Amino acid sequence: MDEHRVGLKPILRHVWARHGNRPCVRVRHRYQWLYVFAFVHPASGRTFWLLLPTVSLVTFTIALQLFTQTVGAGPDKHILLVLDCAGWHVSPTLVCPPGLQFHFLPAYSPELQPAEHLWVLTDVPLINQCFDTLDDLEAILIDRCAWLQHQVAIVRSTTCFHWWPIFV
Repeated sequence: MDEHRVGLKPILRHVWARHGNRPCVRVRHRYQWLYVFAFVHPASGRTFWLLLPTVSLVTFTIALQLFTQTVGAGPDKHILLVLDCAGWHVSPTLVCPPGLQFHFLPAYSPELQPAEHLWVLTDVPLINQCFDTLDDLEAILIDRCAWLQHQVAIVRSTTCFHWWPIFV
């Protein structure tokens, strides 16, 4: 599980252009954000996505509750959730829903977090694009996350490392 901030500040990347032509990308820096919350099962490629307006202890708690309800976690079904050490993940006031158990990665090790590798996939339609409103951005992200939900092979190849333990 991880969170990713995207917003009206464009994501700029290199592009191919004919020799002698200079590519042009419209840029309008504005600092309004959305947060993509992603839960991934690396071995199967299954995902659960949420778009929320902020990231905090309250929104993380809501995300955990929605995830637990969706996957049916509870006293009879336990899920191990791998998390980084963000403040809202390690807060002593966080109430963990029944059926979830947390495993925290070492600090400053995003390369170990499978969900961190999902952002390359979610950012594809956003690269070198300028959105007028957060609603326009949200519509694109909803479509992209819905598409990724069904692309289990792509998600699996991106998140299931050769050393990752395979659990059913």
